[in-house]
Amino acid sequence: MSVSDALRVTVIVGSVREGRLGRAVADWFLATAAADPDLDLDVVDLAEVDLPLVLPGWGGTPSPEAVAALKDVSPRLAAADAFVIVTPEYNHSFPAALKNLIDWHHREWQAKPVGFVSYGGLGGGLRAVEQLRLVFAELHAVTVRDSVSLHGPWSGLGEDGTPRDADVCAGAAKGMLGQLSWWGRALRTARAERPYAG
Repeated sequence: MSVSDALRVTVIVGSVREGRLGRAVADWFLATAAADPDLDLDVVDLAEVDLPLVLPGWGGTPSPEAVAALKDVSPRLAAADAFVIVTPEYNHSFPAALKNLIDWHHREWQAKPVGFVSYGGLGGGLRAVEQLRLVFAELHAVTVRDSVSLHGPWSGLGEDGTPRDADVCAGAAKGMLGQLSWWGRALRTARAERPYAG
């Protein structure tokens, strides 16, 4: 398979909280996903994206600050064939910074698959994932069924940020990536043959 045939997967780190575990979880996932040579991985870490909270009105023009912030991230989302969202669960939901990134974009998500790696307490971030599924459905994206859920990462992650139950977590990641790859390739072909007009 040539480099151009590789599936372009953008991994979005959704937490910007000080002392977050999100980057360690994302790094573990990226190391796991890197074993698949058919994936071209890109990382958008929201702690490094300074998007304004105020969106322009319908038909309005983004502020110069928004244009500057979007200049780097929007083309990367547009170029992606698929996405993986790494998210914690805050108050039974997902972080505001993640919703802000999602809301600044529309066509970039359409007719593309989205997978999830979540972490949290006993629920492992699954409530955040279920709410994100509703958001992405509204944006005409396709969420894959299986996800990776790290329960109680404060005890479930080692000091190096890798899961203590590495085999189970790696198996979950492999399953999710298999579904993401299938949908990513199928939808990439479909978009090329008939552009999506949702």
